[in-house]
Amino acid sequence: MIRIILSGANGAMGKNVRELVAEQPDLVISCGIDRHPDPDAKFPQFDSFEAEDIEGDVIIDFSHYTAVPGLVNFAASSGIPAVICTTGLSEDIISDIEAKASKVALFRSGNMSLGINLLIDLARRASEILGQRYDIEIIEKHHNKKLDAPSGTALMIADGVNEAANKAYDYQHGRHGKDAKRMPNEIGIHAVRGGTIVGEHQILFAGTDEVLEIRHSAASKKVFAEGAIKAARFLKDAGPGLYSMKDIL
Repeated sequence: MIRIILSGANGAMGKNVRELVAEQPDLVISCGIDRHPDPDAKFPQFDSFEAEDIEGDVIIDFSHYTAVPGLVNFAASSGIPAVICTTGLSEDIISDIEAKASKVALFRSGNMSLGINLLIDLARRASEILGQRYDIEIIEKHHNKKLDAPSGTALMIADGVNEAANKAYDYQHGRHGKDAKRMPNEIGIHAVRGGTIVGEHQILFAGTDEVLEIRHSAASKKVFAEGAIKAARFLKDAGPGLYSMKDIL
């Protein structure tokens, strides 16, 4: 039995994880961490990782970026590995995760979908072949309650392409004004927010007389919960280190 400590247990993604865990006999949620208690939850609930009596084998985190530092400190001190799915992390938080990974197994990804990570691989390959002869634009769409922009996934796509191009690009977040001509060494990143869109990402390679488009659309948040559970199974017996979707694909 794998005991899961669920951070952000009562949010939308936390509830998706709860539903999937309930369907798998070798998994159980040992406790939840959330500032907003759920009277229907069938497990102990705590408002932060500073509480006592938190026990489990692996942490799955779909919380808020402000909660991640406390989670990482708890993981490092307790030796309990953590799957960090929360996005909108600052450079300081990311650096802290990288440092703490020397003590405990930590998994971080801006998107837990298998399809998105395949898209990133395809985009990287396209960048290697097409080079800077094609203009690159990334468009991401999410629901109107999403806090961070651009999405962590859009930045993952941009970083993957930029790495393939030996970091030749700068990022341009949207365009406006009367002097906003596109520069050849930029990747345009555009965020759309509205309605209940779960998540859509597309990358355009626009060349002379042709356009290549790679697109991914998520119809349900369950695809992200499934990826997190897969990562938790992998991480439970992993040694200290920083892991990503590349390690479980």
